[in-house]
Amino acid sequence: MATIKKGDLVQVISGATEARGGDRGKQGRVIEVLADKNRVVVEGINLVTKHVRVGQTQRGTKTGGIETHEAPIHVSNVMLVDPKTKKPTRVGFREETVEKNGVSKTVRVRYAKKSGEKF
Repeated sequence: MATIKKGDLVQVISGATEARGGDRGKQGRVIEVLADKNRVVVEGINLVTKHVRVGQTQRGTKTGGIETHEAPIHVSNVMLVDPKTKKPTRVGFREETVEKNGVSKTVRVRYAKKSGEKF
């Protein structure tokens, strides 16, 4: 089961600090999860500039120039943010029973662990 999913609020925990031009300590929402490469794309984090060739659309407007967009970051460099305390936290899993149409089923559910919490 994935610890980080699309739409989660995460915080960058490694790299250069904001004072040195990096992203460590910044928080943002996950836009996309690239599971095969173990990477995530986070809104407003790891911005890169891309030079796009000038072209024309059907209506004749010019496209191209220099664009900035988010590049993927490795999943080990981000940490899930606890929705209550707004601080980065570890992720745990617990078994819960769910009843659907009279049939009970045990499923794994992820949750934000508090610091010092034991199973």
